[in-house]
Amino acid sequence: MRRKQHRFRENEARANVIQEGKELFDTIKGHWRDRYFKNQNDIVLEIGCGRGEYTIGLAQLHPGRNYLGVDIKGDRIWKGSKTAEALQLSNVAFLRTQIQVLERFFASGEVNEIWLTFPDPRPKKSDIKRRMIHPRFIEIYKAILTPGGTVHLKTDNQVFFDYALEVLSAYPGVQNLQCSQNVYQSYLISEELKIKTHYEQLFADQGFTIKYLSFQL
Repeated sequence: MRRKQHRFRENEARANVIQEGKELFDTIKGHWRDRYFKNQNDIVLEIGCGRGEYTIGLAQLHPGRNYLGVDIKGDRIWKGSKTAEALQLSNVAFLRTQIQVLERFFASGEVNEIWLTFPDPRPKKSDIKRRMIHPRFIEIYKAILTPGGTVHLKTDNQVFFDYALEVLSAYPGVQNLQCSQNVYQSYLISEELKIKTHYEQLFADQGFTIKYLSFQL
């Protein structure tokens, strides 16, 4: 508990963490480029970023783009923000909030791209509406993405992946759907997709294949 409290205090002091209690938390909507990043570069979200490993990896690959890790867990964000600060990554920030209220923080069309990296598969039928690829979440993504903006999904869970394909095949407005049951043996593989989080490496070491899909709205 003491360690968590210490991390929470550090989050309060770090400029790259936007959370409740800070001025930008209530005023940043529509102003990420001019008020935080101080440029007009594209904005990319990693939703459910955990420790921010993918956010940081992407930011290192593309210094000319702005990256935002979004998560509700403050102790996880602490790790990502600390790493970004140590690496002096000015194109990285972290937003601590629930995914359900993303429209509170982003104006229509303010986001160019979204990554969903190993979201909780929520296997229970009673939890279907909490799956990050459920239509209610796609509506949120659509509301904040620029027209034609891309959503990426990586997962090790076959049931979740099959569910995602089922949802996207029926969702109106989905375009350019691409998918692979094993991304590391796919023509789709790119430097972005080669980034591995700690947990992804564990999954791979246990023999799980990493599945990937992308689509535009």
